Amino acid sequence: MWTHLLACALLLLPAQALAGAKEKLAALATSGLVLVVDEKGNELVAQNTDRPFVPASVAKIVTAWLAMEVLGADYRFETRFYLDGDRMLYIRGGGDPFLISEELAQLASVLVAAIGQQPLSGIVLDASYYPADIRIPGIEDTDEAYDALNSALAVNFNTIHAVRKGKTVRSAEEQTPITPLAVSQFLARAPQGRSRISLTQDPTVGLHYAGELIAAFIERAGGKVEGKISTGAVPQGLEPVYIHRQSRTLSAILAQLLLGSNNYIANQIFLEIGGHRLGGPVSLEKSLQVANEMLVRHGLAESIQLKEGSGISSGNRFTARGLARFLHLFEPHATLLQSGDGTHFKTGSIPGVRTLAGYADTSKHGRVRFVIALTSNDGAMRFRLLKAIQSEL
Repeated sequence: MWTHLLACALLLLPAQALAGAKEKLAALATSGLVLVVDEKGNELVAQNTDRPFVPASVAKIVTAWLAMEVLGADYRFETRFYLDGDRMLYIRGGGDPFLISEELAQLASVLVAAIGQQPLSGIVLDASYYPADIRIPGIEDTDEAYDALNSALAVNFNTIHAVRKGKTVRSAEEQTPITPLAVSQFLARAPQGRSRISLTQDPTVGLHYAGELIAAFIERAGGKVEGKISTGAVPQGLEPVYIHRQSRTLSAILAQLLLGSNNYIANQIFLEIGGHRLGGPVSLEKSLQVANEMLVRHGLAESIQLKEGSGISSGNRFTARGLARFLHLFEPHATLLQSGDGTHFKTGSIPGVRTLAGYADTSKHGRVRFVIALTSNDGAMRFRLLKAIQSEL
């Protein structure tokens, strides 16, 4: 009898522990969505999981997985340079999301070595890989720097970082030359002091700034640009004199993306998924088609519905169980996520939405997958819930 009672008591302990965990999580956020799944797929906690939710930047996990599957970890974005007989330099953008100043310095040095130091008669920018009217749902009403307009050819995330003092403007970065367009944009739009502005108002503005900055780096590298900067197509039959391959692999870019959560970078990568698989020019429709085909393959098309690749759109909709299943697919890439205290996670924040999803180590159930979504602006609560998951499970 005593042996039988002891066995029954031991069987009840896990159930009692789970009940205690659920009570604690419910006390912290009664209306919050919380799903915790163990390595075998058993649901340890399932609170308010019946309705789809807005994932915000947690959607970037899906974009990262799609990119790794379609492009590969070692994929590198390319920018192509052409030179005609009149020493007109043509630059064809390939959607590189990381053409930052340090990259441009490397690029210019190799380019000048390839074309020589004789003056260029001008620069023609070809951004035809992206349609001129491309727009991402969710960025229409924002001028935040991390929501800059996507482009086939943009530098420094299609933003300008500078310091304005009265009518004087200087670069905020030692590595970035100031250009005439940067000065005029800051005088027209920026407050006094240090700030970063996005180039969202007109695609031609961001493109021209890219041309100015590349020209400045060419001159730093010993070259010279005498003519004007314009836009146009690379002439048929002209072969590239230099193809610049981004120094960062895709996996390195994704690690930066999942840490910094830049929406511009996310959608540059998302657009390349469709362009690479279905051919250019890129389009949001092509990338959504590729994404949906891959999600269908894994039975996730109904539970993970994307409108774009960054999470900025409130039209994105996930289910908790669908995301938990997806996290099983993403687990080989979990180290790309932000980590700390036995967790790997991605946050999401848009007005009225705070999300958190990833992996956590627990003492009783090993590594678990978790999904947290709150319809509030209380970002700290997500992490209180995560701590409770770890301590109670």
